[in-house]
Amino acid sequence: MFIRLLLKSTIVIASACIVITAVNAHGQDEPAVPPPPRAYPNPQPTSPSSTTPSQQTSGDDQAGVFVFKKEVQEVILHATVVDDQRRLVTDLDRSAFSVYEDGALEAITSFHRDEIPVVMGILIDNSGSMREKRDTINQAVMKLIRASNPSDETFVVNFSSDSYLDQDFTSNLDLLQDALKRVSIKGSTALYDAVVASDVHLKNNPRLERKILLVITDGRDNASIETLQQAARHLEQQNGPTLYAIGLLGDDLQESDTGALKSLAQSTGGVAFFPRTLDEVNDIARSIARDIRSQYTIGYKPSNPRGDIGYRTIRVEARTQGHRQLMVRTRSGYYPGETLR
Repeated sequence: MFIRLLLKSTIVIASACIVITAVNAHGQDEPAVPPPPRAYPNPQPTSPSSTTPSQQTSGDDQAGVFVFKKEVQEVILHATVVDDQRRLVTDLDRSAFSVYEDGALEAITSFHRDEIPVVMGILIDNSGSMREKRDTINQAVMKLIRASNPSDETFVVNFSSDSYLDQDFTSNLDLLQDALKRVSIKGSTALYDAVVASDVHLKNNPRLERKILLVITDGRDNASIETLQQAARHLEQQNGPTLYAIGLLGDDLQESDTGALKSLAQSTGGVAFFPRTLDEVNDIARSIARDIRSQYTIGYKPSNPRGDIGYRTIRVEARTQGHRQLMVRTRSGYYPGETLR
């Protein structure tokens, strides 16, 4: 029996399983729930504030007056570069890149292209229509995990109308495989709720710099409390996760079915894939693993650290001799200075 704790995107342990739920943002009344037998205390998230105040004495402080100097927090981008033949380009140096925020050229403050560990959330649709597909999906996901850095940490969420955290952060392959097999095919598809809850779980448990969410579903969202716009707003926070998606929507694929997954992935620098058959899933999983392992990490401090928290656009360009045209895929922008829960 699962126990739902009626707090937005909170994780609770009950009967050896964990459930992630997102409650109505409008605070609708729901029946009280007794406290669970044991719950992990949620660490306070590291707020991705765009500025950090530090006290500094001014030149006119004879009267003991202090002024505050604001230090701008570094924006971290994870970027994939391909050439005009869509081949990965992995040998560029810092001088090849130009970063623009709201159209203004920014100075790159940190850069590296070596493989670094990631923390990855695997979100798999557990609705009734996935029954015949699950074994193939699990095999492909395990191949992706095995291709990862041994220092990576992964958690597994199975979602239908509710989202269950069946394995928290771990590098143990046996535990991850057991979590993927923990299937109770039923219910509807609350995709946006699962994305929001998983994003909050990442923020509440800061571990590694690079954060990935992989969503696998065979249908459109039909049960979430959260909206597509709310899910996108969570993902677009400063230094948020990169989202990859595999949409198993079959031969009846419609633009309306693909649009949500495409927009969530592209805004974060990820990719949405829509295989026509299950036979393609293994190759897609390998492609995602290569993509993750081939990214550049680029940091900059905005030259115009304005106080508002409105959306800021990002554009990254790459140029180097020997390549006629390079395309850089990274997040398209971010909202600074706020933490959503």
